[in-house]
Amino acid sequence: MSGDRDDLFRMLRMMGVPVPDPDEGERDAIPVDAVVGDADGDAGEAGASRASGRGASGKHASRAPRSGNDLIDRIVRWSRRALIIAAVVLLLALAACYWWFHPALNLHSPQVWSWLIMIAAIVACALWIASLRFAHRARLFKRLTLLPAAVIVAFIVGVVAGMPIIPGNAERYATVLTTTDGVFAEDIEEVDYSEVPVIDRASAILLGDRAMGSIPEYVSQFEISDAYSQINYHGRPVRVSPLTYADLFKWFSNRDAGIPAYVLVDMVTQEAEVVRLDQPIKYSESEPLARNIDRYVQLTYPTYMFDQKSFELDEDGTPWWVFPVQRRTIGLFEGTTIQRVVLVNACTGETLDYAVEDVPTWVDRAYPSDLIIEQYNWSGAYANGWLNSWLGQRDVVRTTKGTDGELGYNYLAQGEDIYLYSGVSSVTADSSSIGFILVNQRTGESHFYPVAGATEDSAMASAEGELQNLRYQATFPLLLNVAGQPTYFMSMKDDAGLVKMFAMINVEHYQNVATGSTVAGCQDSYLAMLAADGTLSDEEAVASGAQRQVSGKIATIAQAVVEGDSHFYVTLEDSAAIYDFALPDLLGIVRYRVGDEIAFSYMEGETPDGGEETPETGASETVFTVMSLE
Repeated sequence: MSGDRDDLFRMLRMMGVPVPDPDEGERDAIPVDAVVGDADGDAGEAGASRASGRGASGKHASRAPRSGNDLIDRIVRWSRRALIIAAVVLLLALAACYWWFHPALNLHSPQVWSWLIMIAAIVACALWIASLRFAHRARLFKRLTLLPAAVIVAFIVGVVAGMPIIPGNAERYATVLTTTDGVFAEDIEEVDYSEVPVIDRASAILLGDRAMGSIPEYVSQFEISDAYSQINYHGRPVRVSPLTYADLFKWFSNRDAGIPAYVLVDMVTQEAEVVRLDQPIKYSESEPLARNIDRYVQLTYPTYMFDQKSFELDEDGTPWWVFPVQRRTIGLFEGTTIQRVVLVNACTGETLDYAVEDVPTWVDRAYPSDLIIEQYNWSGAYANGWLNSWLGQRDVVRTTKGTDGELGYNYLAQGEDIYLYSGVSSVTADSSSIGFILVNQRTGESHFYPVAGATEDSAMASAEGELQNLRYQATFPLLLNVAGQPTYFMSMKDDAGLVKMFAMINVEHYQNVATGSTVAGCQDSYLAMLAADGTLSDEEAVASGAQRQVSGKIATIAQAVVEGDSHFYVTLEDSAAIYDFALPDLLGIVRYRVGDEIAFSYMEGETPDGGEETPETGASETVFTVMSLE
């Protein structure tokens, strides 16, 4: 047959009829294993190809459809082996990324959905390539692209389902955190100055750095973590933070020995120490590989969504990482609350999983601070429905703002627990508060105390104005119960960040500020101020210790006029103290003479050296204000 064809071509050329060269036809022939386009793929191009190649070879196939993208076209022409290798490499890359970034394998995790959307995009691209490579099945592959699209649609539906505008969602938001009204004087213990923290986080960091600098062998290899969690340790408020490797090379040199210590700062005495451990910390934030604490706990509990962790100590001083476990209650991503707590021993890697109501009592921070603030703001905004939160805004409240754009809250130690404190104000008023909340960070129990008064930043401005000549800066207020009165307590710091003085302001009557160089002295001035302006009755002043009763025989008595008002100054036998009786409030003093027996109540103050002032100090210049005659 091949010879007959050649003879026929030779005769036609002798007759002047142009015919293709057989060798040239073979060169132009399409390989047998080329992709054949179907009628739906590119009928016109396939028909033209068949027409042009019919004279050369009846077995010629059409070329694969083109995508218009050079990269895609090249991938379409890859061999099967190349595609398999590419798929394996992609799967290994995804596995490595999962190990490194360790997202929670939970459909309520936004990070997982970002991965799902990325994988859906990759699958859609792969299906597109398959439809070009196997044109006869292009319709099937195009239908399969609906699956990646469905992932994106599900994400959008989940986001919309969590919006407050959806019917019923506003009520769900408002009940994520249940808050009940409380009575401040009954619920909050009166202040014990042996437990009052006088420094804030910034000062604790400063003290921790100084303590660290005293140990040269640690300074060159380690740094202090930014954690500085506030906890109750043996009944005292402290901030604790682990050491971390200074850099990757320091980790490489010390990874076998581990981290030898943590920093403990007493917030009452302002003492900081570096606590050396018998068993070093092996699981920390500065570990880059398998012992990285975030990676370790997430891979141990792959389906758990963890909230902000904290570093805490049990009663034996053993360091633990505390990981709250989130639960979404609204839509896919909203209505976050805490359902479990995972504890990780920082030294051994031992893990303990508790329901949130069963966590040990030494755990102080099962509910993260930012989450508590967010939950309360939900209840404050949506208690009367979503529409009211935007239009009428009846009874819409929020927590007060902090300084420098931060959330406004502080911590209050009560018994074995740490309570988060924050003021509450109306959304339409920024300078005054309508009350405040206290939330137990271990149990999530929340109470609201309706006490109208100044916001925290207003109180800070008042305290700084009282000492404006010294240019001290006030720390964010701490809420105390002083003689049954809700009181803002602030430390006053100099430019170096050192605490120099203290200030107290009554939340309800915030016009006056009491200051002192010691906490006890500041309290005495504050109680005297409350008694003087009538906030405390005489009985309350005596009960609080702001007033003391004294009796004796008058040694001397003299009268003077001070700023237009008459005063009688009295001394008693065997005492150097001078007592000031102001008229007309204490008009009865005019009946007394030298040698008469007298009994009265006086207000304590503060001695010039900063100590507690009493008549027994014997300070000859000390003058006490008399509050009442017996």
